[in-house]
Amino acid sequence: MPKKSPHPVDVHVGGRVRLRRIMLGLSQDKLGEALGLTFQQVQKYEKGVNRIGASRIFELAKILEVPVQYFYDDFDGRTGVSYGFAESNEDNTFMDLLHSPEGVQLCRHFADISDPKVRKRVLDLVKTLADGETSKESEPA
Repeated sequence: MPKKSPHPVDVHVGGRVRLRRIMLGLSQDKLGEALGLTFQQVQKYEKGVNRIGASRIFELAKILEVPVQYFYDDFDGRTGVSYGFAESNEDNTFMDLLHSPEGVQLCRHFADISDPKVRKRVLDLVKTLADGETSKESEPA
């Protein structure tokens, strides 16, 4: 019998929990402690393996300082797909970035830079580094 995969809503809600937890700088241990759970249980919630019940969603909203609706934002109930900020789901690069710890940290720290000239220089640096990576990938081996 094939292994049952998690429901798309559970995966989406878990991803939103993970995103917000990382944005706040909380570890899975700390969130688990606040919920009275182990970090493994938090991990399963974040992967969508374990469904999060209504009362737990309510607790999470208080702990993570978001409205309950936050966990369902960007989910298309008709198609069962997270649409995020993209116009189409073919290129999920931006959402992949936001779901990575590095991406969240980058966004958080970039937002802390108040000087527009410094922000522009950081952006130029990142673009140059990304262009260098693209050049390496296209070079013959």
